[in-house]
Amino acid sequence: MIPKIAIIGCGRIAQRHAEHIFNKATLVSVCDIVPEKANDLASKYSARAYYNIDDMIKSESEIDVVAICSPNGLHAEHSIKCLNAGLNVICEKPMALTSTDCGKMIRTAEKHNKRLFAIKQNRFNPPVEAVKSVIDQGVLGEIYSIQLNCFWNRNFDYYKNSWKGTLDLDGGTLFTQFSHFIDLLYWMIGDVDEIHSFVNNFAHKDIIEFEDTGVVIVKFKNGALGTINYTVNSFEKNMEGSLTIFAENGTVKIGGQYLNELEYQNIKNYKIENLAEGNKPNNYGTYVGSMSNHDKVYENLIDVLNNRASISASLFDGLKTVEIIEKIYNSAKK
Repeated sequence: MIPKIAIIGCGRIAQRHAEHIFNKATLVSVCDIVPEKANDLASKYSARAYYNIDDMIKSESEIDVVAICSPNGLHAEHSIKCLNAGLNVICEKPMALTSTDCGKMIRTAEKHNKRLFAIKQNRFNPPVEAVKSVIDQGVLGEIYSIQLNCFWNRNFDYYKNSWKGTLDLDGGTLFTQFSHFIDLLYWMIGDVDEIHSFVNNFAHKDIIEFEDTGVVIVKFKNGALGTINYTVNSFEKNMEGSLTIFAENGTVKIGGQYLNELEYQNIKNYKIENLAEGNKPNNYGTYVGSMSNHDKVYENLIDVLNNRASISASLFDGLKTVEIIEKIYNSAKK
């Protein structure tokens, strides 16, 4: 079966979705409350344009999956509406802005026996996959500590005339910029037990409604200790997105700007070799985002729908990412 897919929200990330849907499935319709955005995307891929979700759902009887590419704060509402209509859903990050809303999404999917896919495309980065495999095989032994660094640039133009930067639709820097990084911590190291965090808005006081910088100390349930240092104040351009692991039998650093390079490894009787070249990061002209692995996300979606394969990122993983971000922000308020 070649899935027939619709897109809700025709902003920047929707362009990436549309490209891969067009290459691997069938893009039947797109929807946005701004008619020009919907019309432009629909025209590019010979799809039908809608400006109201209810109109699209009523008019399109053959949709198999809806891709939710609307602002963060609308993910839960839009996903639940589509699930209640009997449609499968693939939801952009973050899954929602609260773990409560994530739970509602999961229960709705289960109620209607529909698939709900949470997008975690950084899991497909070749060095990330390699280090995850090394951890799962026990090669590194006991994990002692982890350092996660997220040093990006998001300037005034990024937030200008946008839902980004607002508490109700954006949610915070960890939700929009770095939720994929938090997901990798959970996926590779495990759940957290204790969090202490500090956040501040240094350079975006009149631009965004939340922090532009944070420092977090994490104690994981397995006893490992971690730090998260993040900012969108890297001067003029993105600097680094890195994860360093110190363990019983080795030290490994995944680096580059987007966790796309194996920068360092010193592992007892082991060497990670022959890594495949990864995809390029998402380039939006005035800024660069996370790695562009949505092709692999859609390959997994098609495999799940046709062959009952395992989902690359479970709904529980999507919920846990949001839950950890909630804990970080709640700690900062104390």
